[in-house]
Order: sequence, then structure tokens, then C-alpha cells
Amino acid sequence: MTAFVLVPGTHMGGWLWREVADRLRESGAEAYEATLTGMGDRRHLAGPGTDLETHIEDLVQLIDHVDAPEVVLVAHCYGSYPTLGAADRRPERVSRIVYVDAPLPQDGYSMLGQVREQMPDEATRDRMLLRAEQAEEGWRMMPPSLEESRNWANVVGVSEEALVRLNSLAAPQPLGTFAQPLRLSGGTDEMPMTGVFCTAGGPGIEMVEALVASGDPRFRELAEPRWSYFELATGHWPMLSCPDELAAVLRRAAADEGRRVAAAGQDAGRAAAV
Repeated sequence: MTAFVLVPGTHMGGWLWREVADRLRESGAEAYEATLTGMGDRRHLAGPGTDLETHIEDLVQLIDHVDAPEVVLVAHCYGSYPTLGAADRRPERVSRIVYVDAPLPQDGYSMLGQVREQMPDEATRDRMLLRAEQAEEGWRMMPPSLEESRNWANVVGVSEEALVRLNSLAAPQPLGTFAQPLRLSGGTDEMPMTGVFCTAGGPGIEMVEALVASGDPRFRELAEPRWSYFELATGHWPMLSCPDELAAVLRRAAADEGRRVAAAGQDAGRAAAV
């Protein structure tokens, strides 16, 4: 029986994953919706000292309290940072990480650091950095308004009712979770990974192929056999727009299915597509 730990992203609590978790359980899997400190119904626990290490420890504790010998960690958006950090602390308990429309964190970088240096979309970069600069009381990053979400949050496929709920339950994000660099020890260097791209308004697997083909050593690992990829034709919130399809992709990822990308210089036709 596969056990999934579902990690939400910026401003969100475990409630975001409810429909996907229900479908995973219906298929016979275990599912645990993580709510990180300061988020969801734990928003009252946030403070100026809530940082990335806080969220990593949240997930380490959750992993330690799951009876299953191994878990599949599923991360959305910002959730990839504490997820990778927790997997690095408990590599023997994690069979795979699945990144759902999420950035790939790098050792020594905070999320804000990667946004500042690596975000190709200037408008998105400026919005995120400005939101951090305008944090209330110096530490509370406020969620976007409903109108802002409609305009730039890539809510393709999300119903108006779900969008209103998404906005009403969003919690301020403690600045330290975005500003503290991730520190890794190498525990995940050989861990199986899956990327799930939401392609309505965003890049797909072709972006990975282009990065690998560039020959940049930073992206060489993306062509390793331990990496697999899927695409969903929806916006940034597939757990709301297509929970059935997302749950099916998570089950396939856990079974080591998915498309593989050819290494630079390798015949693309030899890359596996499952």
C-alpha cells in the first residue's frame, strides 16, 4: 500500500489536497494532507521566527508518525522547499518526491533567492519580490486578493466557487519560509523524482528537454533514469481543477511510470515514454 504525504504551497493548508486525498484513499492508498505551521487551521501558530526549518521539521515529524515504511512526498509550488529538506533528513523513509507545478530547489538558495536570480518572467519576479518587501510587521506576506488571483495566478480550470474558497482560506506566509536558504546534506542525490507540469499557460516537458540539451551541468541530473515526467493540461491548481487526473498521475508516478528525457547528445528517440 502506497502512502502519500501531500504538501501544499504558498498561503495554503492541507485542506487544498482534500479531493485528491479522497481519491487516493478510494484507490487503496494512504494519504496524509500536511498543514505547515502558520498555514490553514494552524495559522494562529505563525510568528516572526517561523521559517523554512520550521516547515521542514513539520514534515519530518509527520513522516516519523506515519506507520508505512516508506512514503511518497508530493509537493506543490513553495512546498517543494520543505519537502526536499525533509526528504534529505529522512531519505530512508522516502521512496519518491513528486513536484506538482513546483520549482526545483537548490542547496544554499532560498525561494526568494531563486526567484531573484533565476525567475525568467520579469513581471512575476517583481510581484513576488514586492510582496516580500511589503510584508506586514516585517514578516507576514499577505496573500493576493481575489482579483489578483483571477489576473495572474493561472487559475485555468478552477471554478469560481473554488477560487473564492481558495482566496478566503489563504493565510499570510511567514517571510522566513521564503527567505531562509535550504541546506542539504546529499541525502536525496539518488532519490527517485517526478515532475508534473501544468501546461495551460506554462511550460511542459519540452522545457526540461531544452535545459538538458543546453549542456549546462546544473540540469544534467534531469535526464537521469531516476527522473520521470508528466503533463496535465490545466492551470497551477490541478488539485482543484482536475483531482481525478492528478490522483491518477500520482499513482502512476509512485509506480515509477512517466516519460524520461534523453541526456544531452543522446538520441531523443531512446528516451523512455511510459
